[in-house]
Amino acid sequence: MSAHASLANSPKVSDWLDFSQEGELILHTGKVDIGQRITTALALIAAEELSIPFDSIIVRKTRTDLDPNEGYTAGSFSMQHSGYAIKKATATARHIFIKKASEKLNCSEEQIEISDGQFRAAGTNFSVTFWELLSGVSLDVDIDEDVETKSPSDYVIQNKSHVAKGMVEIMTGKYQYLHDLKFDNMLHARIIRPPHYHCELESLNSEVVNRLKQDKVFVVKDGSFLAVAAEQEYHAVKAARRLSQAAKWKTQKQISEENIYSQLATNKKASFFVEKGCIPSATRKIPQLEKLDESQHVTVSAVYQKPYHMHASIGPSAGCAYYDDKSLKVWTHNQGVYPLRAAITEAFNLKTENVTVQFVPGAGVYGHNGADDAAFDAAIIARHIPKHSILLKWTRDDEHSWEPYGSAMRCEIQASIDSKGKISSWSHETYADTFLTRPITGKEPASRMVSSHYLEDALPWPIAEPMMVPHGGIHRNMEMLYEMPQPRLVKNRVYDLPLRTSALRTLGAYGNVFANEAMINELAERANIDPFTFRLNHLKDERAITVIDKLRYVMENDSAEDEQLGRGIGFARYKNSAAYCAIGVSLSVNDAAEVILHDAYIVCDAGEIVDVEGVRAQLEGGFIQAASWTLYEQVLYERDGIVSRDWDSYPIITFNNIPKMHTHIIEQPGMPYLGAGEGAAGPTAAAIANALKDATGLSLRKMPFNPDAIMAAALEE
Repeated sequence: MSAHASLANSPKVSDWLDFSQEGELILHTGKVDIGQRITTALALIAAEELSIPFDSIIVRKTRTDLDPNEGYTAGSFSMQHSGYAIKKATATARHIFIKKASEKLNCSEEQIEISDGQFRAAGTNFSVTFWELLSGVSLDVDIDEDVETKSPSDYVIQNKSHVAKGMVEIMTGKYQYLHDLKFDNMLHARIIRPPHYHCELESLNSEVVNRLKQDKVFVVKDGSFLAVAAEQEYHAVKAARRLSQAAKWKTQKQISEENIYSQLATNKKASFFVEKGCIPSATRKIPQLEKLDESQHVTVSAVYQKPYHMHASIGPSAGCAYYDDKSLKVWTHNQGVYPLRAAITEAFNLKTENVTVQFVPGAGVYGHNGADDAAFDAAIIARHIPKHSILLKWTRDDEHSWEPYGSAMRCEIQASIDSKGKISSWSHETYADTFLTRPITGKEPASRMVSSHYLEDALPWPIAEPMMVPHGGIHRNMEMLYEMPQPRLVKNRVYDLPLRTSALRTLGAYGNVFANEAMINELAERANIDPFTFRLNHLKDERAITVIDKLRYVMENDSAEDEQLGRGIGFARYKNSAAYCAIGVSLSVNDAAEVILHDAYIVCDAGEIVDVEGVRAQLEGGFIQAASWTLYEQVLYERDGIVSRDWDSYPIITFNNIPKMHTHIIEQPGMPYLGAGEGAAGPTAAAIANALKDATGLSLRKMPFNPDAIMAAALEE
């Protein structure tokens, strides 16, 4: 069995490739396209290896049982997982077809030339297509991981300009999103939520319920789960408002209003020393903080803080379901159809073969937002109203106040440098809630769905176990690439915090890289060494050195440089195994203490590049999202519920503060794919913080860096 995660579950060529449609190649994948253009990249890989026209390749939208089970589309793993599998599968298929073509054309394999989906015998007019050979070929064979793949010097399709899969339909308005689904006998649904997590339904005005039923509105009540469904969407919206006013809720307890950063420091926690390789140890004793001779070393201590962040999808989540008294079909825009199926089968005691989950594109996910829950909600309603397709759309209020958030974090760093400006000690303790309450097959996945806690047979709220894998949730990217004595790294999984949390893009890496790279700059300043040189003095990884050198060259030679602007940099290799990314920022602060972003400089090494425009879009999109987190975003709440319920109370970055992008991708033909989707986030936060220090002299360590934070920091100075 292959050690590769995707090939272990789906080892056959036929698991990934389907030539059954004349003139077309259908690719199967367990990775869903949520805007990262993975479908384009996979089609380019297949087109290159098989010399089949890009436009002749179709990438299926992932469905349980028909497509490989690759878990979640997460962690910037799509290219390492599906990209690798498709490359090996197509290369294996190419060798099988070449052998068959040589027999058909009565020539040696060396004489076979391939182009536009056809095999030709060199020097003749004889040719045959993949599809003409198919009857004599079996692809129900194991993928050969040692197969010879195409040489990068022979690439003619990959990394060239292409229109992304689905882009024409998106631009012409023909693209169908989950929210646009239309079925016969379909009902539109809405949820009626309690004020906050810790409430139960005390009573419901029966007269209102009866009037709604008379108006042909279905009312679903299952414990404290409350929903309406109607043939017309507007009728469902109105009915939800009426039923909301008819519901009386009982508060079991209130949300804690104690300062979140104090709770992170003082609440019950599980602490683990993080060993080399960024692996938490359940047995090793956590060492005491090191005390060095103050006459020989300069020591700096700082606390870096980030608030709760939401996914802030521009479009709220949705889900669709149909139940026929035996089988259940669900349509979702989440990132993992198989884990969602596991949650649904467990919750409703259904057989796995009777549940189908189909991915349909929807609003961006970027982790575990409301998409899983919306699909689960639709399934609950469908079970109560069988033989109707239920299309449920969350409202903006639902999305903002009921999705799982990215945890608040507290990072305590103490670091020292010696007289030569070298790091002589490093301690980093991170405190956070879990970053993983997604459904996980085999680990009570139904309890991860928010509505499972309000049903008549309510499930207890889950307590996620600490992630103990390398670069897991809280400790992701705590360990750096810089050379230094054994660092003291401590992961603190904090319990009993006020808000529901789960996976948000980069998990703990965003907060950890921000803290690490801000401290690196503080040490560089104390050593009186420029930030580029200080980093390079602590690196042996040649690819990291190349990325930082390139960023310095780009920033120093930018003709638009303005000496009045603050400039800062940040660097990390995501999970120390994915893309290398160095970020530079130039910014200014106006009289209202607002941060104005002028230029963003991005340099990335993501290994072999298949779709350069896709990588560029991921890096620049990652920068923009991280800049929004850094400057604007924080979830506000009080004892009676979430306050951040709209775009006024949860502001995000807008077009008037998007900087000019200078993006440089270092290509590495023939090297392994390195996921780039999440690589820019942490370095962006650090670059902005370091640029603010350069512009104002203020060390801002608590996000967001909004006018209130900047003015408060100025007063503290």
